[in-house]
Amino acid sequence: MPKHRITTTSFASVYPLYVAKAERKGRTRAEVDTIIRWLTGYSDTELAAIAAGTTDFETFFAEAPAPNPARFLITGVVCGVRVEEIAEPTMREIRYLDKLVDELARGRPLEKILRKG
Repeated sequence: MPKHRITTTSFASVYPLYVAKAERKGRTRAEVDTIIRWLTGYSDTELAAIAAGTTDFETFFAEAPAPNPARFLITGVVCGVRVEEIAEPTMREIRYLDKLVDELARGRPLEKILRKG
């Protein structure tokens, strides 16, 4: 099965869209960064470098220093698909991030978005 195009898309090209979505709803870049750091384990410095670089999504998630074990608690629908039912690992990770940013944009408190394992 061929890879989905998003897996080879650079993280830097999508990151501003996550931030813009959050900011349109009164949330902040710092909150988006907090979500990404929680999900992946990247530091502020590492995240800033990736957001300014050419790392694709597949590499972004494959090289994540500390994927949060509680990410499996993320459930729900993104783009008409239940995230917990996505079989392809990279696509599931991307959809986890999409779901968390959606929750942020919908006004959910950050404390609830960052699930506890």
